[in-house]
Amino acid sequence: MTKAVLGVIGGSGVYDLPGLEEIREKVVESPWGEPSDALRIGRIGQTEVVFLARHGRGHRLSPSGINYRANIDALKRVGVTDLVSISACGSFRSELHPGLFVLVDQFVDRTVGRESSFFGNGCVAHVPLAHPVGPALQARIAAAAAAEDLPVHKGGTYVCMEGPQFSTYAESLTYKGLGYDVIGMTNMPEAKLAREAEITFATIAMVTDFDCWHPNHDDVDVASVVAVARANASKAARLVARLARDFPAEREDCPAGSHRALDGAIMTAPSHRDPNLVRKLDAVAGRVLGS
Repeated sequence: MTKAVLGVIGGSGVYDLPGLEEIREKVVESPWGEPSDALRIGRIGQTEVVFLARHGRGHRLSPSGINYRANIDALKRVGVTDLVSISACGSFRSELHPGLFVLVDQFVDRTVGRESSFFGNGCVAHVPLAHPVGPALQARIAAAAAAEDLPVHKGGTYVCMEGPQFSTYAESLTYKGLGYDVIGMTNMPEAKLAREAEITFATIAMVTDFDCWHPNHDDVDVASVVAVARANASKAARLVARLARDFPAEREDCPAGSHRALDGAIMTAPSHRDPNLVRKLDAVAGRVLGS
């Protein structure tokens, strides 16, 4: 059995993880480039927890400037098996109000120009992504929220836009009309890459605002988004701490198959694989490539 290691990526307003004990920082070198920041590794209860500030300390990186491949690769290299993404988002539904946590289970990727796969020419692979969120991990987050008396909404679709600008009014109305629930700028390609790395993924989407479709609210602005995110950071820390304290010691099989997502996924014959790309895949795909 594989030891369970819980990874946490903190988004806007979440640059640290209170409650993390016996902390050590580790700068992980990745063949995919530089991760957003050093990893903060410690424990909560008996669970090893690895925290990464998505935008870096001081919020240095824009959503489009984040090296998502390096981040996921670095987390994989230190043994992360399950990954929780804490992300600020806007809402398209009146009942999904600012301050609420939404446990989304679907994504629509509207980003452009981001590297969204570890694979490519010389080592082609196609992983299943119909269910990008690990159902068992999401259920554990929901149970932790109930134990901490933190209201959450389970289920929903997160549309990921490129940014860094917020939506136009026409875009906001379009996404609302399509039935999407929340909007953000960072969970894609994060969820795709986690699946390729066989890391089980789930999102805690912190609603910071109603997107600009709402007739009774002002345009979205950074000050209000960050204020709500910071106000909810302590609740997010409580939720993650409870999740970690109740986490299993050994990795659970994922009902969505994330723990073995690369089984049968690689199309390129061994004799035609690019050795340079294969070397870069040592952490992500070593289980199936024999690295």
